[in-house]
Amino acid sequence: MNFEPTKPIFRQIADHICDEIMQGRFAVGGRIPSVREYAVSLEVNVNTVVRSFEILQNDGIIVKDRGVGFFVADEALDIIRKKRVERFNAEVLPNLYRQMRLLGISCDDIVSGYERFLNGQQ
Repeated sequence: MNFEPTKPIFRQIADHICDEIMQGRFAVGGRIPSVREYAVSLEVNVNTVVRSFEILQNDGIIVKDRGVGFFVADEALDIIRKKRVERFNAEVLPNLYRQMRLLGISCDDIVSGYERFLNGQQ
C-alpha cells in the first residue's frame, strides 16, 4: 500500500479496509486480520492500525469478539456507502461544480460522458 503524504496513515488504512470490504475481500460477518497481522502486512506501527480499527469500530463497520478477533459488521456495506456518498458530496462535488462553471461544461455534457463511461466507451 502506498500512503499519501497529505492524509493521516491511520485514516488511509481505515479507508483501505473499507475498500477491501466493498470489494468482497473481507466478507460481511467474516473475520479480518488482527491488528498485528495487518500492521506487519503494511509495515506500519501497531498503534497506527489500532487507531484505524478504533475508527472502524466506532463507525460500526467492524465489531470485536473478545478473544476471537475483529469481524465485518452485518451493516458494514451500507455504512461505508453512506459515509462515502456524504464525503463525495462534501468534498468532490463542490470542486467539480466550480470546474464545470469555469470550463463551461453543462450537466448534459456530464451525463453524456457518464453514459459513455458506463457503456465502456471511455
